[in-house]
Amino acid sequence: MCPTGGSLVGIDKMVAHALVVETADRLVLVDTGMGLEDVREPLRRLGAGFIALQRPRLREEVTALRQIDRLGFSQADVRDIVCTHLDVDHAGGISDFPAAAIHVHRAERDAALSRPTLNEKQRYRKLHFAHGPKWEVHEAGGDRWFGFESVKAVADDVLLIPLPGHTRGHSAVAVKAPPGDDVDWLLHCGDAYFNVNELSDPRGCPAALRIFESVIAVDDELRRANAHRLRELHASDDGKRVRMFSAHCPIEYDALRESRT
Repeated sequence: MCPTGGSLVGIDKMVAHALVVETADRLVLVDTGMGLEDVREPLRRLGAGFIALQRPRLREEVTALRQIDRLGFSQADVRDIVCTHLDVDHAGGISDFPAAAIHVHRAERDAALSRPTLNEKQRYRKLHFAHGPKWEVHEAGGDRWFGFESVKAVADDVLLIPLPGHTRGHSAVAVKAPPGDDVDWLLHCGDAYFNVNELSDPRGCPAALRIFESVIAVDDELRRANAHRLRELHASDDGKRVRMFSAHCPIEYDALRESRT
């Protein structure tokens, strides 16, 4: 994505980071990014406002489905999709995997289907859910994970970590790191923060992006409190066991991609 006016304020590029996890018998997707139908019918599927603001570069070959094809897997191998939240740039591709179970926090699923406020009417698109997703809704109140509430989404290796604020049911997704990695967990933080510098200092984020984070949040006070909790974990000894990354920071995305090629 190439946000309008972004080059003037240091935000000339953002990514939509979907993570694919290979287990013994299936693939698990963490977020989907935008999907094939979004590429083919962007105005109808994504909305004029999103397109004008974010200016996404929509190419079929970078959708999750086509990248999974290139890895030698098939659509049917994706049995579970775990969503940080259901904004268009995180859940547009779920219709590319109609047989997959869609794991999400209950508050997020309910908000996406009912769209009770103007904010939510703009950020959730009915077309993305018109195929009748196989929802697997999860509640808060599970075991603790480094001081955070966690909910088992897919066995013990993929956990939802409720971090509301950006949306009502926004969550991070913790994935057990593969053997031989130098950390124990990968933590896809979704939109809990947008820029890698926020992990050390919230003022390290470009001012325009900080304003956007605040304006788009359903509950900005709660969003900022949860971002602070992530910074505390990142700075702690336990933080050395967790590799955090946001959904949209190209610096984090490029570093992770290089480490796995």
